Amino acid sequence: MKTIEEREDGQQDTHSHGHGHGEHHHHDDHGHNHGTHHSHSHSHDHSHDHSHDHGHGHHHHHAPVAGHGFAFALAVALNVAIVVIQAVYGVLAHSTALLADAGHNLSDVLGLLLAWGAAWLATRRPSARYTFGYGSSSILASLANAALLLFACGVIVAEAIDRLMNPAPVAGLAVFVVAAVGMVVNGLSACLFMRGQKEDLNIRGAFLHMAADAGVSAAVAISGLVILYTNWTWLDPLMSLLVVAVVVYGTWGLLRDSVRLALNAVPSGVDVERIRDYLADQPGVEDVHDLHIWALSTTGNALSAHLVMPAGHPGDERLDGIVLALRERFSMQHATLQVDLGTTDHRCAMEHPHTAR
Repeated sequence: MKTIEEREDGQQDTHSHGHGHGEHHHHDDHGHNHGTHHSHSHSHDHSHDHSHDHGHGHHHHHAPVAGHGFAFALAVALNVAIVVIQAVYGVLAHSTALLADAGHNLSDVLGLLLAWGAAWLATRRPSARYTFGYGSSSILASLANAALLLFACGVIVAEAIDRLMNPAPVAGLAVFVVAAVGMVVNGLSACLFMRGQKEDLNIRGAFLHMAADAGVSAAVAISGLVILYTNWTWLDPLMSLLVVAVVVYGTWGLLRDSVRLALNAVPSGVDVERIRDYLADQPGVEDVHDLHIWALSTTGNALSAHLVMPAGHPGDERLDGIVLALRERFSMQHATLQVDLGTTDHRCAMEHPHTAR
């Protein structure tokens, strides 16, 4: 049996395995535990003789777009400054809207730190325990970011309802000035994450945090300006509620996508049937089964599949070509292919789970 293992650094290891049961060849990737188990009706007597060859020059990347480290540092510094300014002037101007906005900015700082830490972890190499690396931390960070956004929205709603029930005088000019500064700072912070937010869910979470905060600050600034001339104190909490509705609408998509990736769902934008058809159309392939696709991170995907090839193993070069095509055409940064002769009835253990006794 021959195994080609595509490692996280883009190189491939070739192993030769001698099987005691004859002509059953596998092309698979050992050492990567992604939670998928395959049940076979026959037993194997394995004797392993490993020879390593690192002559392949394939490369792929799991790291986020370069330059975001500076973006995270600048955004965190700016938002910490805004939190302090809004909190101080919120107390001085008797504005609960400013205090709510300061709280929202504080949640943004926590969210940015989460996203920044996940982006750094995604650049670390795999270890003996974390054989897929730490890229999935970016999925957890995007999930936490969505939860923080929704929590911040809940706080703002509570403050807005309290303001509607118990109106209080507001220093409109101070509210306008401070909120306007916050709007500019958060708008600039959002621009820092504009690049890459469509490709990386973790960066998208950071972008949504900044964009949402810019919107909240804009609403507070407008209400402060209107209150300055009309004394309509009810406008401040009403604008906050309108902004919360927009933020929740945008955050729901982030939460949905994050939960799907955390549950190993097929990432959005990946066409499973196209990949299955591509594998089935390869010369010598009679069937494709046990096809699993999941996200390694918010930027990298993985695939495993069994190819039924009655003629036997087609050779490493052929399988290398399939792995390369899967990476370049379908964004599968890590592919695991197992070749079966079709002499036994393979059934995926995930499709036929064991019943509890």
